[in-house]
Amino acid sequence: MAARRRRRRLKKQTRKQLQVWGAVAAVIGVVWVAGNWSRVWPVLAMVFAAAVLCGAGWALLRAHRRAVGQDRAWRAQEEARARELSMAQVDALTWQEFETYIADLCWRDGCREVVVSGKSGDLGADVVGYLADGRKLVIQVKKYAPHRSVSSPDMQKFVGTARLEHGADVALFVTTSRSFTKAALDLALRQNIVAMHRDLLGAWVKGAHLEALIPLNGSGGGTRRRPSA
Repeated sequence: MAARRRRRRLKKQTRKQLQVWGAVAAVIGVVWVAGNWSRVWPVLAMVFAAAVLCGAGWALLRAHRRAVGQDRAWRAQEEARARELSMAQVDALTWQEFETYIADLCWRDGCREVVVSGKSGDLGADVVGYLADGRKLVIQVKKYAPHRSVSSPDMQKFVGTARLEHGADVALFVTTSRSFTKAALDLALRQNIVAMHRDLLGAWVKGAHLEALIPLNGSGGGTRRRPSA
């Protein structure tokens, strides 16, 4: 106990000594600054000015970043709104007109020999053609209500025919619905099917090139080229 009390007293004495020496140093500093004010104040003024400039620059940088972020968000909102306006026109099409419209988009983006099946029993190939680089494109088109999701059974039917029956290099599933179920998406990823939901379709409708929306290597083992004439 006595040893502890001695240690406490030593700590208190040390703190007091530090406080005293700190006060002495502060007084000496003040006296020195007062005696050398003519030489000190220009330095202090420069430091203050530099701090003000740095603070102003930082504030301007933050304001610029905030403005850029707001502008990007606004542009994204406007693009989404524009896509929805275009998609409203697509929603007004019949399913037959929608298939023809998808074929027209393929023609617009440089596809060749684009054919619309337009009949039952097409085994999932609603639109067939060739991309500009020669890959065979097979498209399954589903005109669903926006709130619906493409199910796994829908995807399974297309997976079973796109390459085995139609020899697709690129198999594309296009829908007007907003989403695919998780099971449908997992299957599409495993089988290398390009799943195009409503948002991507809206971008395509607004002018995005088809080959920018599908993977360049979107082929299922081996690439079949368009037969030469």
